[in-house]
Amino acid sequence: MPEQPIIQPTQFDPEDEYRPEPEPEPLPPSWMDGSLRIGIHTSIVGSYLNALESARKLGCNALQIFSASPRMWQGGSARIPEVDAQAFRARRDELRLGPLVVHANYLINLASEQRMLQTRSIQAFHDEIVRAMALGADFLVVHPGSRGEATMGQAISTIVESVKQASKRAPMGGLRILIENTAGMGTAVGARLEEVGEILAGLPNLPVGACLDTAHLFAAGYDIKSEAGLASTIGQIDGAIGLENVPVIHVNDSKIPLGGRVDRHEHIGKGKIGAEAFARILRHPRFASAAPEGLTGRVFVAETPIDDPGDDRRNVAALWELAGLQEQAPEAEKGFSMLTPALKKKISENRKMEKKRKDNAETLRTRRFAGNKTRTKKSAARKSKAKKKRG
Repeated sequence: MPEQPIIQPTQFDPEDEYRPEPEPEPLPPSWMDGSLRIGIHTSIVGSYLNALESARKLGCNALQIFSASPRMWQGGSARIPEVDAQAFRARRDELRLGPLVVHANYLINLASEQRMLQTRSIQAFHDEIVRAMALGADFLVVHPGSRGEATMGQAISTIVESVKQASKRAPMGGLRILIENTAGMGTAVGARLEEVGEILAGLPNLPVGACLDTAHLFAAGYDIKSEAGLASTIGQIDGAIGLENVPVIHVNDSKIPLGGRVDRHEHIGKGKIGAEAFARILRHPRFASAAPEGLTGRVFVAETPIDDPGDDRRNVAALWELAGLQEQAPEAEKGFSMLTPALKKKISENRKMEKKRKDNAETLRTRRFAGNKTRTKKSAARKSKAKKKRG
């Protein structure tokens, strides 16, 4: 049997050791290229994809949506089928639209002192986070709520705790929660910038920020109409919140005068704030969508009314023009509007029916009141007559 050759042990070379390559840093999304981002609130009626197509056709490069009906508790229908969410994310990438802002349900009241409503609001906001994540949203805007009989300090503590509870077991990923300022109607929290700042300060371990609404600021008493007033307001935003924490600005003109404390949006340049003021806001270096003075990726979102077909397209065009960048604006589809003549007719009919229903209810209440009053008078007369007989 031949002798087997002796194999020399292989000498270890440190260079031969496997070293896994580090994961490359993810590239920033296309919307963080320093360009001005202008969007509008678009409708998801029919399909989530319809919202993307509407934004494109209206000449936007960003958008805001509701992830479900904003005036209904969703119950068991809170989730979005993955096939729909995936199609939405893919189409959004194709259209290069961003950022994507989701606005939370109007019924949510994170400040409520009523335990049942607070619990329901926490669950609904948790569902909002889940849906926003599924759609690949960048920001989720929520109103802080109304405090009822509670003090402002108590309400802010309740809001902070509600947000913490809602975000539990909800991986946030790249999603950021934004607290929106309010006009100050009734017992609403958030009319003062300091109140918004206090809420954010109470959430240091969560990705949070603020969304500022121009109509709300104006109605709450912040004079953003004048040049001096805008400068003063910017200083107050910086002091209470920090402009670097305001990635979304709702650009709405106001039907209400300065300090009116009522939330009523108007077409851009047609309200009490005016076109000149919006030009100042859109061109102000501190509100820019790029460094060094601005914030990369900041978006201006219109929530203006659509009274007639084409109002949505005209408001978007007005924002690009007032920013002085109409030449860089995405091309809008001529004649497109989210409000079609048929839809306008349907809305008008629904409003007439609702008004008729309210009028009928008021008439019924008036008749009942008159009947009660008559019966009270007759009863009083009978008592008086009986009293006289006894006397």
